[in-house]
Amino acid sequence: MEIILFGLLAVMLVFMFMNTRKRQKQMKEQQEEKAAKTIPGAKVLLQGGLYGTVVSYDAVDLDKPAQIELAPGVVIEVHSQAILRVVDPTEETVDSDDVAEEEAVEQHVDTVPAKDATDGIEAIQVETPEETKARLERNDEN
Repeated sequence: MEIILFGLLAVMLVFMFMNTRKRQKQMKEQQEEKAAKTIPGAKVLLQGGLYGTVVSYDAVDLDKPAQIELAPGVVIEVHSQAILRVVDPTEETVDSDDVAEEEAVEQHVDTVPAKDATDGIEAIQVETPEETKARLERNDEN
């Protein structure tokens, strides 16, 4: 009976060892693939859920921070391992429910009669970014 238990224990240890090695090999391949794809200009997803564009990344020295541009002119430094994955343009798929909802809204907009300002609805004027900047500069001068 003890021989069977020792045999079972040995089989379990061999299985665990092989499984661990396989997983480590997969993780190493994924890291190497991510490092190869992480080049300046690549769109990436960070651990915190933010999307950005790689400005600089050192695949050799992972302790060196990577520079990620979140918005035009907004560059942050993050630990290189904070990059979760490189986002391929093909990954950005549109959900079919979203497409159906957008089509329904477009149909509704086409069928709703337009109202003008004489019906008691005021027209809303939207500023362009240039107009907003000029307005703020005028306010600063005053």
